[in-house]
Amino acid sequence: QVQLVESGGGLVQPGRSLRLSCDASGTIFRIDPVAWYRQAPGKQRELVARLKSGENTVYADSVKGRFTISRDNAKNMVYLQMNSLKPEDTAVYYCYVEYFGDDYWGQGTQVTVSS
Repeated sequence: QVQLVESGGGLVQPGRSLRLSCDASGTIFRIDPVAWYRQAPGKQRELVARLKSGENTVYADSVKGRFTISRDNAKNMVYLQMNSLKPEDTAVYYCYVEYFGDDYWGQGTQVTVSS
């Protein structure tokens, strides 16, 4: 069983930065792939960034060049560095991991970009 807890969301002005963290706890050896998704009000959940060993990192076109996904295997942490934030980045952000073929999701963290 894997538990995911996101943190780092909040209210930020356009152009500023935030870093989201995802703490994966439980009896786990290695989680792969890891990803961040987001869901804005009235919209479907969408992939933001995906990191899988041996494959190219995938980013949504809307965040390329601004967001960076990373992981710390020793700590079972996943991060999403978000720079140059825009109002359209406002959403609930979810951490996702796959572990032995099962999907796990965090509870989500709200990111609001507004002046």
